[in-house]
Amino acid sequence: MISKIKRTAKILIVDDSPDNIFLVKTILEAEGYTTSSAKNGASALSKLEASAYDLVLLDLMMPDMDGYEVTRRIRNELNLQQYIPILLITAHDTPNVAQGLDLGADDFIGKPVSVDELLARVRSLLRLKHSIDERDEIALQRQDFVSRLTHDLRTPLVAADRMLMLFQQGALGDLSPQMQEAITVMARSNSNLLSMVNTLLEVYRFEAGRKTLVFQPVNISQLLTEISGELTPLAQAKSLPINLDLPDDLNTKTIIGDRLELHRLFTNLIGNAIKFTNSGSVTLRFHSQSNINDLITIEIADTGVGIPPQEQSTLFERFRQGNHDFSGSGLGLYLVRLIIEAHQGKISVNSELGKGSIFIVNLPLQPKSNS
Repeated sequence: MISKIKRTAKILIVDDSPDNIFLVKTILEAEGYTTSSAKNGASALSKLEASAYDLVLLDLMMPDMDGYEVTRRIRNELNLQQYIPILLITAHDTPNVAQGLDLGADDFIGKPVSVDELLARVRSLLRLKHSIDERDEIALQRQDFVSRLTHDLRTPLVAADRMLMLFQQGALGDLSPQMQEAITVMARSNSNLLSMVNTLLEVYRFEAGRKTLVFQPVNISQLLTEISGELTPLAQAKSLPINLDLPDDLNTKTIIGDRLELHRLFTNLIGNAIKFTNSGSVTLRFHSQSNINDLITIEIADTGVGIPPQEQSTLFERFRQGNHDFSGSGLGLYLVRLIIEAHQGKISVNSELGKGSIFIVNLPLQPKSNS
């Protein structure tokens, strides 16, 4: 692995001293590395934006822009496709090297540079980069595999859903009561599985950065009323009313968001409220925060089983399932969080065992531009 890294590694040397650059270049190129140099921080950042490097050797004390600032900008401002290790080169009497490490540097070496120590630290950081690159590549392959798998799974599930619907409608002949009951159970199970596959697919679209949201004005009152109507049959089956505690002026309130994703978000939360409530009601409330004019707050409250305190802190994490009889895939609330974060909002929960839960969604009226 070391010989492969030597042949392919490209190293950027950043120093305001031509003599120091010449010395380090000579040492590294004698070992087979490809090098490039920059005489100041601004030039280094330009080179990093224009070309891919495997390692940055960065002098800490430079005029105009020191190594601390260069490190900070590399880690926080440059949109790099891959991780680049940073090796700080410092004078032995340079104070607070820890500051550079805290800003994101990976290691440091003192001046005057020892050839053996320099090469050892370079090899170590290149091994680190190689490991990180391999990890990221495996993660991308896993995401691609899951995305393809979920696509392939959807096709037979959708076909089965259509066929079961035809059976239920009597299009393929009359069914005995026993067959009708069996078809109903099969249809429900198939629908649940299709919903899980769709959720998994949406999660991986978000995580892989392949999710494109279409932001437009959304009438929040109209959206919540629409979702409540769609879920009313599910609530009626358990004799649960869905109460809409929405002020009249909410009819004119719009937010800028992706309507389809907001529909998915509130459908999940209201559906969960119905699912985990056996008696009582489900209530949707709107709260206007008079001191925060750019936020809208929606609460989904139920009188269900509640959530144990130890589960509340991890409720919105990936593959976190509750310890109850209705546990699902553990992705539904994680997807809810992804959608809310994509709208630059926040979600929290207040819950007490046996008394129900309140999910609180805060959304900006208009998300700030990332540009």
